[in-house]
Order: sequence, then structure tokens, then C-alpha cells
Amino acid sequence: MNRIGFVVFPGFQILDMAAASVFEIANLEVPAPAYEIHVVSEDGGAVRSSIGAALQTIALDPHAYDTLIVAGSTALQPSSPRLLRLLECALESTRRMASICTGAFILADAGILHERRATTHWHFARDLQRRFPSVRVEEDRIFVRDGKVWTSAGMTACIDLSLALVEQDLGADLSRSVAKKLVVHHRRAGGQSQFSMLSELESTSDRIQAALTYARNHLHKDLSVQTLANAAHMSLRHFSREFRQSTGQSPARAVERLRADTARRLVEADRMTIERIASKTGFCDPERMRRAFLRIFGEPPQAIKRAARLRRLAESVSM
Repeated sequence: MNRIGFVVFPGFQILDMAAASVFEIANLEVPAPAYEIHVVSEDGGAVRSSIGAALQTIALDPHAYDTLIVAGSTALQPSSPRLLRLLECALESTRRMASICTGAFILADAGILHERRATTHWHFARDLQRRFPSVRVEEDRIFVRDGKVWTSAGMTACIDLSLALVEQDLGADLSRSVAKKLVVHHRRAGGQSQFSMLSELESTSDRIQAALTYARNHLHKDLSVQTLANAAHMSLRHFSREFRQSTGQSPARAVERLRADTARRLVEADRMTIERIASKTGFCDPERMRRAFLRIFGEPPQAIKRAARLRRLAESVSM
């Protein structure tokens, strides 16, 4: 039986414990329980979450677990040096180590993410990269696996991470059954974006918003900065400066993300060829679209198309 240890600390985000439900339901789907679930902390005893509710824990034994999953917190806080030492020690004896949301900062502080690929909640991703330059942060991923170390985005991404761990242990069919019992999608691929630029890229400036609306409606056309500035009825220089101030990114990057999000939805729908999608979304050719997908999603269009086909096939079989 695999022993799963959820590592918590004062101020942990209690929503992250939703991940435990994945292993709990998995135990109900097999003849004999596959997981023994423990909530652990540095010293054991009651540990208060960020909302004040406390969980009873046992002291972390770094050699006692198959998998350790470090919870995150809603506000970054200094890590306990002793907890960092325990986790560093546990890395050798555990089969897998994972973090949820800002738990990635704890793994990074312990040296566990050194020169590894990792992700965290998008709101904290750039801070993680700034504080730990040796970590290869992929800021817009649902979860990332690098060897035996897994990291996930924030909030409900902990469920995607846990479903992936169950799939590794017990297979895709059982993981899919668990997802169905939890009434969640099985499961978002690790390379899937944490949020859609089509819904998240907004501006308080009416003129910048007009440019964004124009871009969304004309992805197949030339969307140079000058074209967008004209749509906003602004000078090129003024538009470029205000766009970055308003959205936090350059017009070129925003357009690429808008095109990539639309292209991904078309690729997953699987009703057009890759060539047609590239043309329709303004990438012009499949190779340019492939490079954008690798930059943004970590996967090429063909891999995303295959994964979508497999999901549809599996869902049709299980109905």
C-alpha cells in the first residue's frame, strides 16, 4: 500500500486538501485500498489553516512515505528551516514528491527544484522565478513533472495533479473513474493553460479594450502594432506604452496568446486540419503555430489533438 503524506504548516490553504479526496475515492475503486493517507507536519499535533480551521497531524518521518505532497498557502511566508531539512532528506527515500500552488516555494527553498522544471499559481510564478533563478518556471501550466518531482498550479489544480498521480499508479481507466465520481473532468493535461487569454486579457481602458476586441475578431488578419493602434484610435507610441501598462504585456505577446488559445480550442475540437487552423488563426503556417504551442502550452498541436481524441474515445466507452 502506498503511503501518501500531505505536508501542512501553520497558515496552509485548506482547499489544497481536496487533493486527498482523489486518493480516498481511488481506494473505493479497487478491491483492496491502494493508499494510506496521512496529514503530516514538522512536529505533529493540531495545525491551523489560513481560515483558522485546524487539522490534526502526525510528525513527518522523512523515510516513511511513498509520496509526499506539500500544501500551499494564500500568502507567502518564510519556511521553517527544520521542515526544509526534513523534505530535503525525504527526497531520497520517497518515490515521488509534489507541491500544490505556493508549496513550490517550499520545495525550491529546500533545494529540491534546483535546475528542475516547475510551476505554481500564475499569480506567484514570476516571484518564484525571481527568488529561485535556477528553477525553470513554466508559469502557465496546470502541473509539471520533472523526474520524481511534481508541481501544480493553485486551487483546483491539486485535483488534476492527484488524478495524474493515481493514473501513474493504477492506470487511466481507474483515474477516469475517480474523476467521474468527483464530478470533475478527467483530467486537464499538464500542458493546459491555467487560464484562457480570451477571457482573462481585459483592460480598464476603453481604447485598449477596443483593440483587444478587434484582435479577437480578426485573428486571421495582419495584427501589427500599428493595426491595433489604429483600432484604438491612438498614436503608435502612445498605444504601445498604454497597452503594456494596462495589460502587463506587449501587443505582440498578447496577440500570440489570443491566437494560440483559439487555435488550441480548434485543435481539440478536431474538425479542421492543422494547416487550416494555422491559417484561420493568423499563424500562417503550421510550423509557426507549433513553435507558439511549445512556448505557451509545452506541447505541439498534434499531441494536444491526440490527447483530445483519446479523451473523447474514453468518455464514449464509459458512457
